[in-house]
Order: sequence, then C-alpha cells, then structure tokens
Amino acid sequence: MPDHSKTQSTGDGSALKGGAYIADFLIQQKVPYLFGVCGHGILGLLDGLYDRQDEIKTISVHHEAIAGFMADAYFRIMQKPVATFTSCGPGSVNLLLAIAAAFSDSSAMLNITGNVPTGQWNRGPFQETGKYFQGDFTNVIRSYVKRSFQPTRPEMLPLALRQAFALMTNGRPGPVNIDVPLNVFAESVDDAAAQRDSHWPAAEWSRPAGDPAAIEKAARLLQQAHRPVIVVGHGVELSNAEPELLALAEALRIPVATTPFGKGVFDPRHGLSLGPTGRNGSYMGNAACRNADVILALGTRFDDRATSAWLPGFTYNIPRTKLIHVDIDAAEIGRNFQPELGIIGDAKTVLQQLLAARRSAIPAERSAWLERIAGWRKRWDEATVPPRTSDAIPIRPERAVADLRRVVPMDGIVLADVGIHHNWLVAEFEAWKTRTFLQTWGFASMGFAVGGCLGAKLAAPHRPVVAVVGDGAFMMNSSAVLTAVEYDIPVVWLVWNNFGYCAIRDQQRGYFGVNRELATSFNDVNGNLFSADYAMMARSMGAQGGDHRKASRPGSATGGSDRLRQANGPRRSHRP
Repeated sequence: MPDHSKTQSTGDGSALKGGAYIADFLIQQKVPYLFGVCGHGILGLLDGLYDRQDEIKTISVHHEAIAGFMADAYFRIMQKPVATFTSCGPGSVNLLLAIAAAFSDSSAMLNITGNVPTGQWNRGPFQETGKYFQGDFTNVIRSYVKRSFQPTRPEMLPLALRQAFALMTNGRPGPVNIDVPLNVFAESVDDAAAQRDSHWPAAEWSRPAGDPAAIEKAARLLQQAHRPVIVVGHGVELSNAEPELLALAEALRIPVATTPFGKGVFDPRHGLSLGPTGRNGSYMGNAACRNADVILALGTRFDDRATSAWLPGFTYNIPRTKLIHVDIDAAEIGRNFQPELGIIGDAKTVLQQLLAARRSAIPAERSAWLERIAGWRKRWDEATVPPRTSDAIPIRPERAVADLRRVVPMDGIVLADVGIHHNWLVAEFEAWKTRTFLQTWGFASMGFAVGGCLGAKLAAPHRPVVAVVGDGAFMMNSSAVLTAVEYDIPVVWLVWNNFGYCAIRDQQRGYFGVNRELATSFNDVNGNLFSADYAMMARSMGAQGGDHRKASRPGSATGGSDRLRQANGPRRSHRP
C-alpha cells in the first residue's frame, strides 16, 4: 500500500498546490523521471517539481516528441511507466507523434499536458486548443491514449491520478493523458479529496487466465497436431512469459516463430527457432507457418507486415490451418484471421495452464516435421550467410548488421528506427535476449530510435545502447544528441545514410517506374544526391562523431578514428 501522506498537506496546515500534489504522487508511485519541454501552460507543475529534485529528475529535451520516445523506450526496458510534461497548444500537439507510436505498441506512460486556465475558456486565449469546444485537447489526443482525464478543479486530481496509474499498466498497457488547466496546478488540493484516494493499494491487479475448457481443447489440439507451430508476438514480452514459452516448446517439441515485433522473446540460436515471419521474415519461418496444421499464436495481432499483407499462402493459410489465438485484448482475437479457438488471457498465465494440461505422448510425425523444417533452414542459410562477410564497397547491409551483432554484447540494447534499415534488421539481426531489440512497429513514428535510445539508457545505465537510424529520421530528431550531451547519457547512433527516404523511393521505382521518382531523395540544386555531415553535426553539439566513408581502411564499418580523437566535448559514446 503506497504512503500518500505527503499529498495531504504541506505540514503547516495548508493543502498542497496541484503541481506539488502531482509531483508527490509521481514520487510515491516510484516514477524516477519526467521528460518534456517547458511552456507557460506547464509552469505550475515545474514549480511543484522544484523542491523535489532530489526525488524525481526532470529532463528537458529540445522537441516534445523526443520526450515521448524516451518514455516509450524506458517502459519497454523497465516495464514501469515514466511521465512526460508539455505545455498547451503546439507543445502537446508535438508530443502526439510519440504517444501514437506508444499506444500502437502497447507502451505505458503518463502524459501530463498543460492547458489554458478554465477562467479563460471560450475567450480564445494564447495557445488554447479548440475553436468550437473549450480547452479541447482531450479530443485531440483521444485516438492515441487509453483515456484522457481533464480535472478542471484541484480536488479532481487525486482520483484522476489514481485511475490513470491503474489504467496504464493493467490489461494491455498504453499511454494515459491527464490534461491540467493552468489554474489547477496553482490552486490547493482539498485534504478530504486527497484522503479519499489515500487508502488504495498499488494498482497491480491479477492478470486474466484462459477459460479452463478452452485451455483443455487447446492442449488437445497441440498434442495431436502433426505440424504444429507456436507464433509469438510482443505480448509475450509484456507478460514476461519467455520461460514458460521455452518450457512448452521443448516439452511438446514445437518450433517457434516470432513476429518481427516479437524478436528476442525466443533465442534464435535454439534448435526450435524459426526466426521472424512476414515480408522480412525467414524462409523457414514463413514456410513452417503456411504449412502448419495447428498454430498457437500468443500476444500478436497479425498485422500486415508480420503476415505478408494477409495474402493466403505467403505466410499463413488460415483457416485451413487451425488457429489458437491467445491475447489479453479481446478486440485482437479474430480481427484478421478466423480462429479455431480464441482465448482471452495473459500470455504467461495461459502458457502455465497449457503446461499443466499437456500430455506425455507426442505424435511420431512430429519428428518428420522438424526434419522438413531443417531442410528449409539449410536452404535459407546457404542464401543468407555469404553476404554477411562480404567485403563489397559500399558495405552490404547484411555485413553492417553482422558487424553490429558482433560488437554489441548479449545484453546490449539495439533500437531500430523507421526506414529501409529496419527491414534489414528484422531480417538479419539476431536478438539473443528479450528486451535487447526495440522497434516502433504499428504506428512506426520516425524518430523513435533517435530519441528512444536515451530512455533505454536511463532504464539500463550499465548496458550499451545503440540506435540504428536512417538519415531521414536523424535529421528530423537530431536534437536528441544535444540532450545526451547535456545530461551525460552515453549512447551511440549509427546513421544508415541512403541519401533520402529510400523505403518510399524504392516503392516509387518499383510500382511506377525507375524514372518516376519525386520528393524522396536528398538532392542539391543540381539534382545530385546530397548528404549532410552528420558526424560534424554531432561534434557541433559536443558529442563525438565519426564518418565511415573517411575510415583508414576500405570497408570499415566503424572507421574515422582520427576524427573521433579530434572531436570536442565529452569523451563518452555520444556518437553517430
């Protein structure tokens, strides 16, 4: 049970102001950081945080989206939410990009947004959102959060905060917004209102189990299957179900495919691993899924990229294949594929139930199935292994990814931003442990890795963190480098420089013709491909910067050692 005594008064008989009450509540919920950008609409919160700097750290970034990306990545590593702060109008609108990505990818965070004073609503004050509806930021954000609260009086804060923290992490995690008018930060919270919510326990509710009858049927289907496959998504990671997954796969000798977003939850070096599915997935992963007679899918929504755009026979043949679909969110079951059996439940709990329900006998055909998969794997390796050691110039993508894997330790964290490089990382990068490969998947907001690497490093300060980013995303969010220098957050950015928005450029050329390219390449006034000097940009912000094109030996992926020694600023790994 949390101690809410500090939220009830200042000790001299006067109640806390709203901003101070929020600060104390965050501290009691063990929130270590707030990320954001100042503004007049959030001044009251910053004042409340001023006297609490030893208990909760405020980090000021240079674009609000960076704050959201940091909070997203922090949650993925720690599975505990932090908070963001933004001002009214453009400040909070800038945050939407990152909130939308977190919502789609089931990352929890508390987004505290400032609003104009309630006494000025409908008068059109500076930076008010809403021409026809007063203080209307809640409707701006509603599509991207689990809920938006708007306490218009200070006595509404305790209930809103308690409910927000319960909602963020229970069930399917996600961001929650609390939109606070400026005057509510400055007005006093009534003691009685604070005490009404002071006795509530920590909001860690039990996670749902599957219907016992459905579990029994699922266990029977898996036991009798000749060509079973387990497909696991990000929900397994959120549930901490990796040990149970391994135990069930080994007990029933069932091969495991991950969705691209589920990479890392099953060790790709394990003999039962099939790799990722979908358009950038492995040959054996897609072949096994489309030839399976029974699939157990855990914590995945079967999106288009993980299923090869739902085209029959590419990754899946459902409903010919019998699908057992398990998800904590009932809305995802049956959304894209017809299940033989749908089970609403937490992945870890359902896997424990399936382990308890398993039988000892395994069909003899299971061995033939595994041998068939081994043949697919051999063909895949023959096609993909040679490019990983190629000395071609420019460096081949497979070589770049292989070199990255070689230098990043097992527990190191790699973040993938949006772009053509993301496809190569999905296909080639082996995530050996859970929570070591972070991606923005559903909403796919450019900048996730550029800024998110800072949040990942704060969550895991003793683990190396590398962000693999495109030149397009880096240019949009390069201010993250300055934040890293200012707060001494040692991370590495690897800029995948393709001179443009090349994932889209390649589609233009493929769909409409090689000469029908427009607004996708970075060109100078003469039409020649042009690139900024990203290493110099980093050095201008006080970080180290190296350019592999100026490396001392051909084909070097790290190079630029002389330039690194000449860089100004901290001698830490703030390095693109």
